[in-house]
Amino acid sequence: MTGPAGALRLVGRLVDASNGTFLAADEQDSHWVYKPVAGEAPLWDFPMGTLGRREVAAHALSEELGLGVVPLTVWADGPLGEGSAQQWIDGPPTELIDLLDPTEVDEAWLPILTGLSGDDRPVVLAHRDDPQLRAMALFDVLLNNSDRKASHVIARDGALSGVDHGVSLHTDPKLRTVLWGWAGDPLTDAELAVVAQAAAIDDALAPGLADEEWAAVVARAESLLAAGVMPEPSERWPSIPWPPM
Repeated sequence: MTGPAGALRLVGRLVDASNGTFLAADEQDSHWVYKPVAGEAPLWDFPMGTLGRREVAAHALSEELGLGVVPLTVWADGPLGEGSAQQWIDGPPTELIDLLDPTEVDEAWLPILTGLSGDDRPVVLAHRDDPQLRAMALFDVLLNNSDRKASHVIARDGALSGVDHGVSLHTDPKLRTVLWGWAGDPLTDAELAVVAQAAAIDDALAPGLADEEWAAVVARAESLLAAGVMPEPSERWPSIPWPPM
C-alpha cells in the first residue's frame, strides 16, 4: 500500500485531538487518520500549515532508519483539502507505559517521576524496559518529538506504533517524552548504527519542511554519536508532555 485508494470520504471526527483530525475511508474501505491543513490550530513555535508535513516526514525518517515505528503516512488531497493521511492502526494504547501505585513498581519497570493522582494518591509514571519502546525513544531523540505521550504508542500484533508526530522536527531542542527510563545509558552498537544513518542524511526525506529542519536531524545525530549515550532531560524546557498519558 502506497496511500489511500482513490478519494477519501469522512467517517467521523477524533474529538480529543487539538487540531482538526478525522477518520476517513478510501474507496477500498481502508481507514486513515486525515489531518487537513485547514484544521490546524496556530502554534507560537511551529510554522503554520506544516504539522501534517511533519507527520509525513516522521514516517519517512522512520523508514529511512529501518525502524518501522510510524504507520504509513502520506500527503493527500481529501474532502477538506490537502493534509496528511496516516494508515489507521486498530489497537489500544500500550500497557508498557502506566501510572502505578508505588507498591506496583518492581524491577520490570523504569520509574520516570512520582506525583499525586486527582484524589491525592501517590503514583509513579513508569515504563517497561522494553526493546521496542527503547527503539521508539531513540527515534524520538532524532525526530525531536515534543509530544510522546503514552496514548501516542499503539499496541498491535505484538508490535508498537507511534502516532501524532505533528509537533516534531523543530530546529530548536524540544524533546518531551515519557520514555526517559534509559537516560544516560550507553548506546548499543545497533543503536549507534541507526544514529550514524541519520547523521548521513544529505537531503530532505519528504517535502514541505525547511532545509534547516532536516539539517537539524543530522546535527542531533552527530551530537548523539559524540555523546554515545541516551540524552538526559533538559532543565531548560519541560521534559514530559502534559498530560503524560
